Amino acid sequence: MKTEKITIKNALTHGNAVTKASALVMGIGCIAQKQAVKGIMALILEAAYILFMVNTGLGRLAALPGLGSAEQEKVWNEAKQVYEYTAGDNSLLILLYGIVTLFVTAAFVLLWAVQLRQSYFLQVSLEEGRHIRTFSEDIGELFNSNLHITLMSLPMLGIIVFNIIPLVYMISMAFTSYSKEGNHLILFDWIGFQNFGRVLNLGGNLGRQFWSVLAWTIVWAVVATVLNYILGMMLAMVINRKETKAKAFWRFCFVLSVAVPQFVSLLIMRTMLQQQGAINVILQNMGLIDSPLPFFQNAMWARVTVIVVNLWVGIPYTILQITGILQNIPGELYEAAKMDGAGPVTIFWKITLPYMLFVTMPYLITQFTGNINNFNVIYLLTKGDPTSVGDTAGKTDLLVTWLYKLTVDQQYFNIGAVIGILTFVVLAIVALVTYRNSASYKNEEAFM
Repeated sequence: MKTEKITIKNALTHGNAVTKASALVMGIGCIAQKQAVKGIMALILEAAYILFMVNTGLGRLAALPGLGSAEQEKVWNEAKQVYEYTAGDNSLLILLYGIVTLFVTAAFVLLWAVQLRQSYFLQVSLEEGRHIRTFSEDIGELFNSNLHITLMSLPMLGIIVFNIIPLVYMISMAFTSYSKEGNHLILFDWIGFQNFGRVLNLGGNLGRQFWSVLAWTIVWAVVATVLNYILGMMLAMVINRKETKAKAFWRFCFVLSVAVPQFVSLLIMRTMLQQQGAINVILQNMGLIDSPLPFFQNAMWARVTVIVVNLWVGIPYTILQITGILQNIPGELYEAAKMDGAGPVTIFWKITLPYMLFVTMPYLITQFTGNINNFNVIYLLTKGDPTSVGDTAGKTDLLVTWLYKLTVDQQYFNIGAVIGILTFVVLAIVALVTYRNSASYKNEEAFM
């Protein structure tokens, strides 16, 4: 007999009576076909799901399209001679509970499909006279051939609970009026793509700010990444030269700067660069300037300042990264190049740089992504300032710091969700396009 494919379609069309019955009563097929423990577990889970849906699940799904409508009201209690407040709807909780219920339902559907396929598999196995594993044998397989299932189940559950569900929840907010505007912090409604239209509309104040922040975010990420890489590479090459004395000392100095917590370095820099900070005071006392330099007051000065300070905190990491790569470039390549008459510049452009780019391209993409989301440097140094009157974003704000202001400081949660989605889109496009066109992706097996 030819073995049937174990699919849902075949189970529903070619399955026997108990297999088809499993489509309604989960686990009955397993119970009737020598896997009672699995069947009982599936039956219990089905009963638990039905009980959950009857008690709360259906109500939560029914409330999800409207997100509630009843406001909290002040009612006079004649018996107690006091005013009491009636509990109104909370759209935030309705949205959260509705999304969780949808995920629970999706998990139940997946369980339903698995147990139905298992029932059909047992049917086919019995018809062909194959051995049916006992429950204890199945448990043993979880620590043998199916060890990957045992090890990955808990991490996958954690990803779903702590990453995917919150992400879907945040994305959903982008399509609502959840904001302090119109007093929609308790009750809010679905408004479709209106928030995206507001953010992307170049003619509006919000749209003008978005495109300005997006442009600066990309410029910042490119300049910060490239300068960190180039200057870090140059310093690493100088330290790695045979003629350089006390290599360990120079590396120790840079490692020491890495050991200082970044937020400490940034707060010290912020203090020193104030109008009456150490740098301005010293320069004025030396007679080099007549008035304090506007490190954080002028937009151009502020942007240059954050780039320079970022070099201070970022270059040591690049040096450590590049040093390890330089020490692993085959010496034969350099010797062959010198025998062919190549000079230091030619060797750098033809051997050192291509090799480093080949190895570090994934790191560069990661660093670029990190710079787009570099909350610490911007917020701890400038807090996004200078900020024009009436704007929610400052001249040095990145998308991530603007998102923080919109949500935590200003309670524009729906607009913040839109910014979060658009930030992800920008990152995904840049990272995928860059990596897929790099030598690291096209030729993973060898260099050059």
